[in-house]
Amino acid sequence: MILLDLDGTLRERGEVVPGAAQAIVELRRAGHTVRVFTNTDSRSEAALVQRVRRARIPVALGEVFTPVVAAKRLLTPDSRVLVLADPEVRDDLAGHAPPAGDPTHVIVGDCRQTLDYPGLDAAFRAVRNGAELLALQRGRYFRAADGDHLDTGAVVAAIEYASGRSARVLGKPSPDFFRLAAAAPAGRVWVVGDDRTTDILMANEAGATSVQVRTGKYADQRAAGDLPRPVHVIDSVADLPALLAAQP
Repeated sequence: MILLDLDGTLRERGEVVPGAAQAIVELRRAGHTVRVFTNTDSRSEAALVQRVRRARIPVALGEVFTPVVAAKRLLTPDSRVLVLADPEVRDDLAGHAPPAGDPTHVIVGDCRQTLDYPGLDAAFRAVRNGAELLALQRGRYFRAADGDHLDTGAVVAAIEYASGRSARVLGKPSPDFFRLAAAAPAGRVWVVGDDRTTDILMANEAGATSVQVRTGKYADQRAAGDLPRPVHVIDSVADLPALLAAQP
């Protein structure tokens, strides 16, 4: 199985990386199962698949794995969830909204559109009262066409600091994320991404084969000697079919 990171690997600053779509086609022709994984926590699964397909990246529903998908698989019918996220994700998780009683979980995701003090305070109080804090991801920043932006991890850190409790992370590089996304023995999985703090770390800790591309965050991290090292480095995802074909 091949797990391909989305932002920074298949697309960069809103544009599809040249050769990315063709690489997926070639990998599937060679008999590989290909899945796209991403820490995107601002979209529902269906909306993200539509967005990726509009960029002419060939994926279908069920082939894109996100922290929102992970949360839906981990929650039970008895879970009562306070969601600190923007409307699309809140709606996707609405089946677990607490009809009555204190929340059992607080889920924090992308809340750029709606973050305010009352919402942050409610999340803090629920966690301090015993709700489990679930971070859809805890990235420090993300890259967009107009530059870098503060990411969900900063909001998670604020609740952790105030409540004195640590979050369980559902996105990369969480073992839960890898286990749910891969659904295959780690030794048979290749993880391809641009970020050594998430993609490469997750792959290495799980025992999968890690491949870093020289797109996305590669330039920011290449001089960092204290970050996990990938098994392979390639110029872009377009070079992945040739790398796999060359393996014994």
